[in-house]
Amino acid sequence: MDFKIREGRGQAPGRKALVREREEYFRLMDQGVSSMEACRVVGINRRTGKRWRNGRQATGSTRSAPPIRRPLSSVGPSRYLREADRIHIADRLREKASIRQIASELGRSPSTISREIRRNGMPLRGDSSRWAYRPHAAQSRADARRPRPKPGKIGQNQELRDFIRHHLERRWSPEQICQALRTRFPDRPEMHVTHETVYQALYVQGRGELRRELARALRTGRTMRRPHRQSYRRQPRMAKDMVMISDRPAEAADRAVPGHWEGDLIIGKAHKSAIGTLVERSSRFVTLVHLPEGRRPSQMRDALIQTVSTLPAQLRRSLTWDQGSEMHLHKDFSTATDMPVFFCDPGSPWQRGSNENTNGLLRQYFPKGTDLARYTRPELDAVAAELNSRPRKTLGWETPAGRLAKLLATAS
Repeated sequence: MDFKIREGRGQAPGRKALVREREEYFRLMDQGVSSMEACRVVGINRRTGKRWRNGRQATGSTRSAPPIRRPLSSVGPSRYLREADRIHIADRLREKASIRQIASELGRSPSTISREIRRNGMPLRGDSSRWAYRPHAAQSRADARRPRPKPGKIGQNQELRDFIRHHLERRWSPEQICQALRTRFPDRPEMHVTHETVYQALYVQGRGELRRELARALRTGRTMRRPHRQSYRRQPRMAKDMVMISDRPAEAADRAVPGHWEGDLIIGKAHKSAIGTLVERSSRFVTLVHLPEGRRPSQMRDALIQTVSTLPAQLRRSLTWDQGSEMHLHKDFSTATDMPVFFCDPGSPWQRGSNENTNGLLRQYFPKGTDLARYTRPELDAVAAELNSRPRKTLGWETPAGRLAKLLATAS
């Protein structure tokens, strides 16, 4: 996406000022890019892209505007079937070609071709048992079906709306309601909706199919949807001097050599306290980091240095952590302990699988909602000792302490 946003666009020189942006927006949409991402690339507001696609209804002194009717390009990939594709489908159907043959020739999924024939074909006059596919009529049907917004299924069906409203008031989840609809009305597809349809009827502004007050009956209690963060908006927490897990030595991945650790935090009540957890990858040996004053980067650095310094040199080969801001001073830690720190990819907890499993075991001792600052260093050591003396299936029923001692003896 090498589109360059035009500078000095604040004073638009007329109605054709955004012709170039509009062409690029629709080109991106035809390639399957989301509307939000396409708007970001061409430098327009999301509402502008929506108005181009769906048109605008008249409100007060604002006149209505139809959707922009643009001819689809005949070259390059497209997410929609073009008229030339529909002509090809009609010709091959007359030649008795199979759906899979047609799909392969057009570079489409077989389900796309079968759905196109089913939706845009028509029965022959005088013989409804015979089905005809006429490409130009199919194109007209597809063009007429494309404009948005469309009336929602819930808004058109009073019985469906009442059923959903009644069960929302009983604090059923949208997914439970949709399953109940399919069980109660198995032969009435007009009464079947997905849970996403129910959420949109509650949250999407302008639909008005369900009262916004009903959203408070949901378990989250939210009256607005909370969007997921977009990947392009995510800011790295430690962009400076961060070494990723892909650069970690191979000996750490195969767990053959002791001394490679995984680390993380378990968080206490109201996110105000924490305990650091370190797990040795080869033996699953656990060491807990005492953080009585908090988990700011300087406190995390000092506590980790104090804990790791008690380990023998052969057990200080590497530490793998997630991209939590508490490790902002990781370079200071590495300098003091001669132990490099590697960081996992965002949203990839399986890259520290042993540590995640151990954190689950530790929740038996430190339940969620507990003030973790009240635990003393001896209490943490007692919990770690109990875990390290517990047989583990993944170690062939050896204990972590026993496996670590065996590995150290072999290495020496």
